[in-house]
Order: sequence, then structure tokens, then C-alpha cells
Amino acid sequence: MATKEKGAAKGGAKAGAAKGGAAKGGAAKGGAKGGASKGGKQGGQPRQAVDFTKRDHAGAGLPVPMPRLKAHYEQTVRAVLAKQFGFTNPMEIPSLEKIVINCGVGEAVKQPKLLDVVVEELALITGQKPVRRKAKKSVANFGLREGQEIGASVTMRGARMWEFLDRFVTVACPRIRDFRGLGTKSFDGRGNYTLGIKEQMIFPEINYDMVEQIHGMDITFVTTATKDAHALALLHQLGMPFRGDDKPVTPKVAQPSAA
Repeated sequence: MATKEKGAAKGGAKAGAAKGGAAKGGAAKGGAKGGASKGGKQGGQPRQAVDFTKRDHAGAGLPVPMPRLKAHYEQTVRAVLAKQFGFTNPMEIPSLEKIVINCGVGEAVKQPKLLDVVVEELALITGQKPVRRKAKKSVANFGLREGQEIGASVTMRGARMWEFLDRFVTVACPRIRDFRGLGTKSFDGRGNYTLGIKEQMIFPEINYDMVEQIHGMDITFVTTATKDAHALALLHQLGMPFRGDDKPVTPKVAQPSAA
């Protein structure tokens, strides 16, 4: 009798333990299902798209700053030129009026696609859309017809003009191969200076791997000066590295106060 009672007690304990484990397992399964259902609801909500183009940048609402080289001209160059040449009238002081870049593509007569590449590169260099130039007369020896597109040009004024001159003087000129300075004999007698560039690779905006053909361009700096000496002094004070200068002029702009 004692052995039967012990066996019954052991069997009841095992059955209770099994039921308790089943209940716990069911609770665990239920919790897992509940968590999965909750997680499924949270994960199923669509994420709202954020339009980053409508965010304001750090300088939003502030006035557009003056180009660095123009500030140098207003703060330093005007006083230096007035003292050097004895200008009494402020309107006599020469200034930079515009910069014209001209690029002729003679091979565009046979390959019109080359002109599209040149126009794209000029747009990258200047930040302005170039104008396609057409032939004024027909030349039978070159197979050229009147009205055919054979070049492109860009005319820059205002802030783009000052920023281009700053980049040309500080970045592009030092990258010219075997550069020893710009010549001083390219003035036209009316205060305008023209120079030729053999490679467009000197500008950092041009990617070397994307260049299909190397071409040059002519850059003309048009000033309000009436004499070449005045224009030479103006461009020299703006930082143009002319040949024969011991030390080129580096533009220095007065920094605004912390207040």
C-alpha cells in the first residue's frame, strides 16, 4: 500500500509539473505572439518622407556677401591707384568692366558634337551658359558656310566676373605648365588686356578623366581705363602675376569685426 501511494504521489507531481510547464509555455507563446503583433503594427507604419530641399541653410536670411576680390578693390586698390596716378576725381579711377572668354572650334565644321563638349566645359568654368557663335562669311577652302556654328563665348559681369578673376589668379595660373608669368605686351592701347590659354585643364572644374579633346581659349579683361599703364596697374593690384614681378600682389581683405 505504501508503495502504491508513493507512486501515485509521484505521478500527480509529474502531471502538475507538466501542466504548469504547458501553461508557462502557452503564456510565453502568447507573449511572443503579442510582441510580434505589436511589433508588426509598429513596423507596418509607412515612414514619412523628408524633403531636404526645403530646409533653410545656415546663411538663410543674411545678405549676400561681397566677392573677396571686389572687397579688396574697394578697400585697397582704389586708394593705391588714386595716389599713384594722382586722380582727384573718384570716377577717374579705373575699374574692371567685364571679362569675355572666346573659344573657336574649327573642327566643329566636320564634327558638330565637339562644339557641344566645349559649350559644356565653358559652362562649368564660368558658371554661365555660353553663346554659340556662327560664321560671318563662307570660306570654300575650309568647307565653311555662312551661319554655321564654329565657336562659343561667355561674357561675365558683376559678382561672377570678380569670382572668376579670383579663381583664375589664385588657382588656375599656378597650374599652367612651365608658368613664368603673364606677358605685358598684350594690351590693345585702350586699357584692355587679352591672353591666350592653351589647355582648359588648368581650371579645377574640369575633370581630367572626362576630357575628350584639349583645346584653348582667349580671355579678355575689359577695363574702364583709357591708357595701358592704368590698366596694367589695376590688374597688377588685383593680383595678376605679370612676368618680371619679383613678388606678385596678394589681395588682402579686412575681416569684419566680431560684433
